[in-house]
Order: sequence, then C-alpha cells, then structure tokens
Amino acid sequence: MLEAQVIKPEEYYIEEEPFYQPVGDEIEIFMAAYKQKLPVLLKGPTGCGKTRFMEYMAWKLKRPLITVSCHDDLTASDLVGRFLVKGGETVWVDGPLARAVRGGAICYLDEIVEARKDTIVVIHPLADDRRTLPIEKLGQIIQADENFGLAISYNPGYQSVLKDLKQSTRQRFVALEFNYPHADLETDIIQKESGIDKETAQKLVKFAQMTRNMKGSGLEEGASTRLLVHAAQLITDGISPVSSCHTAIAQALTDDEEMLAAVNELSSSLF
Repeated sequence: MLEAQVIKPEEYYIEEEPFYQPVGDEIEIFMAAYKQKLPVLLKGPTGCGKTRFMEYMAWKLKRPLITVSCHDDLTASDLVGRFLVKGGETVWVDGPLARAVRGGAICYLDEIVEARKDTIVVIHPLADDRRTLPIEKLGQIIQADENFGLAISYNPGYQSVLKDLKQSTRQRFVALEFNYPHADLETDIIQKESGIDKETAQKLVKFAQMTRNMKGSGLEEGASTRLLVHAAQLITDGISPVSSCHTAIAQALTDDEEMLAAVNELSSSLF
C-alpha cells in the first residue's frame, strides 16, 4: 500500500525573539525580498551571524524555519524525500525542502556549496519565477506555498574553486554580504550574549582583530564573533581569560603547533 506522509512544519516556529544586532539594512532587504518571493543568498565568513540572522527573520516574519546543514553526502532525496517501509507499508516521507515548500516555511540551506552538485540543481526551479519542486519519484511537481521562502549561505573566502557557487545558481538570488561587525558593535554583541564586562569584551574584540589579520598567513580564518562569545561565556563562569582564549578560540582555529603558540601569545599579551 502506498501512502503519502506529509509532515507539517509547525514545530519549526521560533517562539522567542533571537538576539540579533543589525549592521546595515539587511533586515529591510530580506523583508522586501521575502515579500517579492525572491530567494536570498547570505555570503560571509564562518560565525559572523548568518544563521542567527535567519532565525531572527523567521521570528520577525512569524514563519517556521527549516534549516539544513549541507555536506558532501547530502543527496537530492535527503532534501526532497524518499519512500520508507513502516509497519509493512510503503510510505512517502517528505524531506526538509519538501516540508518547507508544502507548509509555507522558510528553508535555509547552510553552506550550500558543501552539498553535491546534482543536489544543488534541485533548488533551481524553486529559486526562479516557477517556484516549483519536482518530485520525480512521485511523478509530481509541487507548487510552493504562498509563504514559502528560500535562503542559502556560503563562505566565499573559504571555498576552493571546485566548491565555488556556480553562476547558474547564484544569479537566481538576491545577495546579502555579511562580515564581522565593527569593534563597538561586536563588543556590544559579546556583552549581551555572555554578560561579560565591557573592558574584557573590548580586549576579546582586539584579540579577534589580531587573528583576522593573520588570515592567509597561517590561519584559514580569524576568530569569529561566535568564538568570542564562547570565550566570554567561559570567562563569566570563572575560567581565566588566557585559558578561555586558548580553548574556545585558538584550538578552534588551528592544530598547527607554531600557529597555536602565536595565537596564544597574542591573547597573553592582552590578558
């Protein structure tokens, strides 16, 4: 017996307002793009607030948010759905993308270029004026719900040429560029996220800027705002600033012994 099983996305609503500090007009642009049914591409380094921004926008728009962390083994079936045998019956189970399309959720594909190329192609008809999702295994073409929204993200500075986003994909999207906030704003974010004092937050931001200046000279990435918050949270729980920077930041940035020593020396000079 064949039975379609559709999972509704009510469970993906964000009830409480996530903390997000705007840097520019990204909120207004996303609101306009969503209203015009335009998909959005978020570009920026790891840990700069892209995912938090999506959570905030889903809350603000009062729409469920279905997030997919893309990886090398992500298949089209993982996104769209597949047949499963349950209790002796063959049941169709929607994947996260199909759930969002049917239920009017916002689907956020994080680090889209990590997915297989044949998987990325699945979103193309959803990212233009067709707003459809073909499900070949069911022989169906689903028209997206009126409230469906699509967003993807990637880190252009980190990807190799082999994993860059193709023009056939990126030209379907309105692009928002994210970066680390300016020093005063980043200090405020760290304080609000961790409860740490302003002076220590300022030192963490200064430390992060030092590591960011080392990008391409031994480090693939500098310390992200996310890592600074992690370090600040350890400090507020009684861990020394030097140890917090070592465990929450330096060890997260590199395994190279020389670079670890260099980064640890930076934190020791400040704390």
